[in-house]
Amino acid sequence: MLTTLANYQLITRNLDRSIETIAKRPDVQREVDYYLKHIKSIKSIDDFMKDQRIYRFALEASGLGDMIYAKAFIRKLLEEGIENPDSLANKLADPRFREFVRRYNFASYGGTATTFTRAQQGAVDDYLRLKLEAEAGQQDEGVRLALYFRRKAPKIKNGYAILADRALMKVAEVVMGRSLAQGDVDRNAKEIERRLPIKDFQDPDKLEKFLTRFAALWEIRGGGVAGLSGASPAAAGIVMPGPIETGVSLGVLQALQKIKLGGF
Repeated sequence: MLTTLANYQLITRNLDRSIETIAKRPDVQREVDYYLKHIKSIKSIDDFMKDQRIYRFALEASGLGDMIYAKAFIRKLLEEGIENPDSLANKLADPRFREFVRRYNFASYGGTATTFTRAQQGAVDDYLRLKLEAEAGQQDEGVRLALYFRRKAPKIKNGYAILADRALMKVAEVVMGRSLAQGDVDRNAKEIERRLPIKDFQDPDKLEKFLTRFAALWEIRGGGVAGLSGASPAAAGIVMPGPIETGVSLGVLQALQKIKLGGF
C-alpha cells in the first residue's frame, strides 16, 4: 500500500493525465457532455434552477454540492449578485459563494451570463478537478486534503482564510500539531501566520515542500492532530464521501462572518 506522500506525488506528477483519466469515465463524460451542450441555452435564473442536471453540475463544480437542496438560498444568491457590497454573497465569509455567483452572474449579465468561458469550460475544469480530489479521498483522505490545499493555496493571504475553510484548517492543524477549531479566532489566525509560511504558498516549489511535510506528518500522526490523535476523518470534521469544502463550527463561523477576508 502506497503512503500518503507517494499517492499524492503519483497524482501530481502528471496532473493533466490524472484529470484526463477521470474525464474518460462514462458517468463523468455523460455529465460533462450534457453540461457543455445545454449551458449555453440557460438564459435566466429560472432556466438555471429548472434544469436539475445543470443546477447540480454547477454547484458541484463550485464545491457547493452540499447546498444542492438549498434552492431558495441559491436563488437569493444569484438574484442579488455581487455588485452590491451588501448582497448575500458578499456578506458570507466563505469565498465559494462569491465565486459561484461571479461564474453565473445573471444579476449583471442577464441572458449572456453563461456565454463566458468561466461558465462553460471553466466550470468543467473545476468539476473534473473536484472529482479527482474526491476519488483520491476514497483511498486516502490525506491525499485529498493535500490536493485541495494545492488548488486553494494561491488565494490564501492570511490566517483567517485558513480558519474559514475546514479542509485548509485541517492541513494547518496537522502541520502545527494542534486543534484550531476552538479558542479565539484572532489569536488562532495570528498563530497560523506566525507558524506557517503563508507567503511561500504562492511559490509552487515551496508549496510542494510544505505539502510534502504535511503528507509525512499525516502518516506519522495517523491523520490526527494534538487532542485528536487517531481520530477518524469524520470525527476530525471531514466526512466522506461528501464535499470536502465544508464549513467550520458554528461559533467560529459566526465570528468569521464579521471579518472581511483579504485577497478574495
